[in-house]
Amino acid sequence: MTLYEWPRAAAFGRVIPKNKIYEHAGANTALKAIFVREVDQIVWSYKLAPETVNLAASKHVTEIQIFRITARTEKLDQGVLGAIDKAISFPLIFEVVNGRRIRLAAAYKRPSEADSSRWVVGEYFHGDWVQEGEQLAAIPIALDMHMLYERLLEPLVAGEMAQLVASVGGTFKPFDSCTNPEKKVSLEDRIAQAMAIKKQAHHVEGIRSRLAREKQFNKRVAINAELRLARQELQHLTAEQPTAAIMKY
Repeated sequence: MTLYEWPRAAAFGRVIPKNKIYEHAGANTALKAIFVREVDQIVWSYKLAPETVNLAASKHVTEIQIFRITARTEKLDQGVLGAIDKAISFPLIFEVVNGRRIRLAAAYKRPSEADSSRWVVGEYFHGDWVQEGEQLAAIPIALDMHMLYERLLEPLVAGEMAQLVASVGGTFKPFDSCTNPEKKVSLEDRIAQAMAIKKQAHHVEGIRSRLAREKQFNKRVAINAELRLARQELQHLTAEQPTAAIMKY
């Protein structure tokens, strides 16, 4: 997994008290308890903006904020990330730290079509855990802030889907729009493809679980046939170019 060396000019370094997140996210008692149990510190560490990364703002992405969360637990409840995203009216990239390990996490975030003052936050994608201190990469090359945001999210989406598909015996072959500039594929379509793959992968896993429990030979034969078809559909989803049609999933 790639970790980035954020530009020094973008350094912000402000510790955010948990109660500020509670206030702006409307956190209930249960969510506050999760923060207390799982989160040690939240730092608004970088602000990627036109003046700090020398990229033009786009209509929906004027800045990208980098938040560093020092977690007390290996598995961070998604409600924590969701609350911070709700409290901050910009696209966010999270650096989650646990012990001496770190990984990136983010969800695709866009203004609501019905109300541009509100944000729609999708499902979260996570990078692999790596040891802190590993070599950092420069931020991706981009033409504007929106492209930068997409290029920061794309490896998270592709990486998590590759692991998920591999876990059920498949191979993930993400479509690379760079190989065919005439067929640009939006991040939303890539994520739609990822969600379709995730749903089908869970379907495959469910069939595998039924097969493992079944003792009768004739029923195992039928379940095996069902499993083959489900795996074929999964492979089809991983091989095809993402399009808006995949949104049916």
